[in-house]
Amino acid sequence: MPMPEFNFDLLALCAPGVRGLKPYEPGKPISELQREYGITDIIKLASNENPLGASPKAIAAVRDASANLAIYPDAQTHELRQAIAKKHALAPECITFGDGSDQNFELLVRTFFQPGNNVVISRHAFAVYAIVSQAVGAAIHFAAAYPATHPHMPYGHDLDAMLACIDDRTRLVCIANPNNPTGTWLDNTSLLRFLEKVPQKVLVVVDEAYSEYVEETGYPDCSQWLQRFPNLVVTHTFSKAYGLAGLRIGYSLSHPQVAELLNRLRQPFNVNNLAPVAALAALSDSEHLKKTLRVNRTGKQQLEESLRALGLSWIPSIGNFLTVDFKRPAMIIYKALLREGIIVRPVQNYGLPNHLRITIGLPDQNTRLLDALKKVLVN
Repeated sequence: MPMPEFNFDLLALCAPGVRGLKPYEPGKPISELQREYGITDIIKLASNENPLGASPKAIAAVRDASANLAIYPDAQTHELRQAIAKKHALAPECITFGDGSDQNFELLVRTFFQPGNNVVISRHAFAVYAIVSQAVGAAIHFAAAYPATHPHMPYGHDLDAMLACIDDRTRLVCIANPNNPTGTWLDNTSLLRFLEKVPQKVLVVVDEAYSEYVEETGYPDCSQWLQRFPNLVVTHTFSKAYGLAGLRIGYSLSHPQVAELLNRLRQPFNVNNLAPVAALAALSDSEHLKKTLRVNRTGKQQLEESLRALGLSWIPSIGNFLTVDFKRPAMIIYKALLREGIIVRPVQNYGLPNHLRITIGLPDQNTRLLDALKKVLVN
């Protein structure tokens, strides 16, 4: 039976920022591709998930904790809070938990934005920053990124351009380090210099979702700067290297006064019973994390060597993905790969219509991707 129509303009009831909002576009699920093409042998290299999956310790911890599904979670997430405080050498009062680090950013925006305020975001930065900011009615100042011809950081954050966008109404500056979808990064010296120039009334959020994958010297651990910069907020997630994307848990590190305000708005049970025990177990499994980094390191080398042989280039990345330049509209290649049972990520919504973002997988997954690319590129 068809649903009845509204006899008025429903859109007019929405908050102004929601009216023109386009929702976030996640990577295509495997089940959706199965329904569309009837394909069963599918690999997903679209969402930067850990191809090894979660730590065996985390899986066992979830199995044990599943007996408590009828009980409300610990609203303070005490045990994990203590472990994260120890990991970063910070007071537990500096930590705010979210169901993934996206929610931590949403809490910041909802806590600190008033009508007329704005947020500064680099071009080609993670899409959620703009979506959440627009939803609350914040103006968005997009700073120009470095050009494609930049010798060290094509498409990366230009911190001078971001500084130039800050004005008296700016409340938040968003920096992803490394950035998604480009994989570019900011070193210790340049980021520290930037923080020294930002007015204290402007919060600077540094998103370190991919930090566990970074092996380059000069990469900063921004949590160590919190005592120097009270306007700094650092976000982390367990969705990437720790392989817990399906459980949705992340956290922010900030000055205790900032965290106290965020926790006024945070829902008391925003993190479920299973996610904290999995995260705690994942933190304790250093061997699984080391294996994850080895797989990523060798997989990146495998992809880069083969992509080079195919005459392709990519944005230099220190994450667990490569964003490959096909020198032509990439949606054609994306759709052709789908027919081969391979899901990658188009990034035209990031201003990169000729690129596809490819998660680094296991060796056999990488090989299958490369074989499919060889096939579709000649057609």
